[in-house]
Formats: sequence, structure tokens, C-alpha cells
Amino acid sequence: MQLITLMFCVSALLCAADWPQFRGINGHGTSLEKKLPSEIGVDKNVVWRTPLPPGHSSPILVGKHIFVTAVEGETLLTIAMDRASGRILWRRQAPRPRQESFQKTNNAAAPSPASDGQRVFVFFGDFGLLAYGLDGEERWRLPLGPFNNVNGHGSSPVVIDGMVILICDQDTGSYLLALDAVTGKVKWKTERAEVTRGYSNPGLWRPKSGPAELVVPGAYQTIGYALETGEKLWWARGMAWQLKGVPVIDGDVAYINSWETGGDTVTPPETPTFQEMLTKYDADKDGTLTPEETGADLKNWYINNDLNFNKRIEERDWLFWRLHRSAQNSVLGIRLGGRGDVTDSHVLWRYRKAQPNVPSPLLYGGALFLVKDGGIATTLDPKTGEVIKQARLPQALERFWSSPVGADGKVYMLSEACKLNVLKAAGEWEVLATSSLDDECFATPAIADGRIYLRTRSALYAFGK
Repeated sequence: MQLITLMFCVSALLCAADWPQFRGINGHGTSLEKKLPSEIGVDKNVVWRTPLPPGHSSPILVGKHIFVTAVEGETLLTIAMDRASGRILWRRQAPRPRQESFQKTNNAAAPSPASDGQRVFVFFGDFGLLAYGLDGEERWRLPLGPFNNVNGHGSSPVVIDGMVILICDQDTGSYLLALDAVTGKVKWKTERAEVTRGYSNPGLWRPKSGPAELVVPGAYQTIGYALETGEKLWWARGMAWQLKGVPVIDGDVAYINSWETGGDTVTPPETPTFQEMLTKYDADKDGTLTPEETGADLKNWYINNDLNFNKRIEERDWLFWRLHRSAQNSVLGIRLGGRGDVTDSHVLWRYRKAQPNVPSPLLYGGALFLVKDGGIATTLDPKTGEVIKQARLPQALERFWSSPVGADGKVYMLSEACKLNVLKAAGEWEVLATSSLDDECFATPAIADGRIYLRTRSALYAFGK
């Protein structure tokens, strides 16, 4: 019910057929569109195809426009296209004062654009935020960073109630930022010292009474903030390290995927306290530990856990290492509306098997859909977290970066090798069709106009019957 209301009331400047941010309105990943194709291919149900420079950002749809970001050589680009024909309308170059490191499966144009219907907002980790009019005229810019995130950025801006909201999680100095969408002026900035690197997008919860809240997943915990002020209201512990994706919010429940390497142990290993480490290794008694002091015992520890790169183990470094060691991978259902630490009072259920790495959950057809690397598709009962069905998708044994989307009674799951499986949208799902494109796919498709807009490494396709 709430989702349908959001589809038509998101903004006076956005219509129900728009897809204005990553995974559409509030990141739900669903659309009311009908008559969508089940099969696609380079010569099957193609309305148009437009070659593009590489980029991992997902397309957004606003009015007559499609927006993506890309990297051409060393140049950061925002590209506007005509929604009907795929024709490129304009390209704008962003400043690039630096080139930060990122994981090889990431891309300097990974965050997706967002729009309020009059402007489009883009974020590059190598610069910061820029705003353009739909005509391509720059409205404002805000340099941000440099950032301390060894994997590069993945969080996308979202637009809510005239504000651009952006999560800037990193190993040191994480924060949540809200800007005036018209002027680019900072409305509030909230430090997030509790978390380290992450790649999530915020979700919005509007309670029946009271002010709106942001639901923000992060390393080791999800936190709720007041939308208007950025005040921290509540938090739920027990998340994994390096969260990705977007929370799915339905009524007063948020569904969040939380997975990272090392969090699948049934019983977390014991880890010494920092004081115990100092007692054992701190030869010069300066309250820190160096590679020379710890020697072969912690030879590889510094690579990922020396958070400020000073070649010393400090108390904060060890604190987050202990959190990492005790992290519990899980998909969670969290009842919203609490205050303070809600871990014991508002976490409804946890599911800890066959979890996605990057793809966000999809709530559609009465079930919560998940897809894991290797093509393992799972449906959960959203009320209990119990498994309804779990099976391997045909012809899709590789990794999954794209999040599932749903419309027309179908769920679309897209693998890195551009294998598209279309499932019947039901707890007891079945595969309706399997298609393939000869390319790589990292972006999440957008749905509107009776079409699926699907970005590969080399092009953007519009597929329709």
C-alpha cells in the first residue's frame, strides 16, 4: 500500500513513470509498468541501443531524459539521453583533481545520479557533488574529499523534500550530508564515527505521525536519523562490515542485507582487547603497536586494518578489528519507530544463509527476493524471514552486482556476464525466461514506459515489446 502511494506522491515535479534514483523511488526497485518483455537480446525486443563509455552507475529516468555517469579515458562524464530514442542530448565533464584508488571491480563512475525533476545530481569520489539543470547547465558544485576508502565509492545521492542526501562512509571521518537541492548549501552534516567504509544508500521512512526518518545502513550497525536535522535517533547492531545497497522499507519495517567476508561463522572467534595486545607487544610503552613490535604474528594485519595508514595499531584500529571479527552476516527485518539501541527490541528476525554480497533485497509479489553470487536465488517470508524457496538460476554461475527489480508480475535478475533470468514474482517462484547479452553488467536496470533500460559496459539498451 505504502509503495503505491509513494509512486504517485514522491514530488510535484516527478511523475509516477519516472525512476529518479538508484532502484527507483525510495530504492524499492519496483514499478507499476505492464507488458514488459521477458526475453531480451542484441536483436530481440530492442527498441534502441546507444553506445556509452564505461561506468557502473545505473540509469535514472526523469521526464524526457535518461541520465548516467561514465569514465572516458581519464575524464568523468555526466551524460543526458533522450528517453524515447536513446539519442545523446549533452555530455558534461566533471573536475578530477585526484584519482583515488578503488577495487578493480569498482569504477570511478559507480554512484548513480538522482533527480528532483528539475535538476540532476551526480557524485564522483574523485571530486564531489555537481548539480545540472535538465538542459545541462551547471547549477552548483561542492568539492568533497579526498576520501579514505580503499575500494572507491559506491554510495549514490538521493533527493528528499528539497534536500540532496549523501552517505560518505570511509575508514576515517565518515559522515552523512544534507544539502539544499536548489543552492547546494549545506543544511546539516552528521559525523558517523561509529562506522568505517561502506557503500550504501539511505532509505526514507515516513511514520503515520511524527517527522520523517532516514534509515542508513553502515559497517556493523544501521542507524536512524531525523531527516530535517540529521539527529541520531536509534541504531541496531549486529551488521556485517562494508554494507552495500539500499534498505527496503515497507510500512514500518526495514529489510536490510548485511554481508561481508568473515561474517559467516556461527560462533565469532575470541579477539584480545587492545590492552591485552599492548601488554603482550608494546615494547616501547607508547600505547600503540608497530609492525616491528608485532612481527610475524600480525604480518598482514596492517593492509586492511591500519585505518589511517600511519603504520601503527591504535586503539580505534583494534576496536574496529574486533567488531569485524565479531560481525554476523545476516538479512534483517527491523521494526522502525524505536529510540536508542533497538537491537534487542526491534530486530524482528535474521536470516544468515545464502546471502547476496552487493545486490539489495527486493520486496515484490509477497516475498523478499535475494540473489547470491553463483546464481543462488532465494525468497523469504517478509514476516518471519523463513525460506520459501531457494534454487540455482540457469546459466548464471558468476557474480551478481546488479540488484533485482520487479514489475508486471516478474522479477529481473542480471548477472555480471549479462545473463538475465526473469522469475515469476511469487514466493514459490519459477524461471520464466533466460536471456544473454555478450558483455559485462554491473548497473541495475530501470523500468518505465513499458521498457527495461539496461546498461552494459559498452551501451545502454531499451528493451520493450
